[in-house]
Amino acid sequence: MKKLIALVLAAMMAVAVFAGCGGSKSADLNGTLDKINSSYSLQLKKLESKDDLQKYYSIKPESVKQFAAEIDSNNNAPVEIIMIEATDANAATEIETALAARYNSIISQYGSYTPDKLDMVKACSVTKDGNYVSLIVAENGPEMVKIYKEAIK
Repeated sequence: MKKLIALVLAAMMAVAVFAGCGGSKSADLNGTLDKINSSYSLQLKKLESKDDLQKYYSIKPESVKQFAAEIDSNNNAPVEIIMIEATDANAATEIETALAARYNSIISQYGSYTPDKLDMVKACSVTKDGNYVSLIVAENGPEMVKIYKEAIK
């Protein structure tokens, strides 16, 4: 009887250990973008394909597992929400570099055309957490980043 109890307990512990190893959870980036849009009523152009990421940000399509992105670059003060899950850590670093280059370009644009909004841009940033990388430049950007970070936990 003691052996049976020990065996059952060992089996339960093994199940508990492997339950935590079920792989990493994948965040729903499109759902996160929907939540941001419902909270902040943005009217931006949605990027539909990985080819759009290559066109606007020089991000290789094969580096992207999933993404959600909207932009408004029809004026001199761009608003951009880019959230990407990279295929691996190396791809995430490449994406972070590409988005950082874009962020620096946005700072230059705001500095030249709408300096009164430059502080808003400087409150925004590129973030990287594992294979997730984002660039969010918008009014309420820091609050949008909180929604994004909650989604990728």
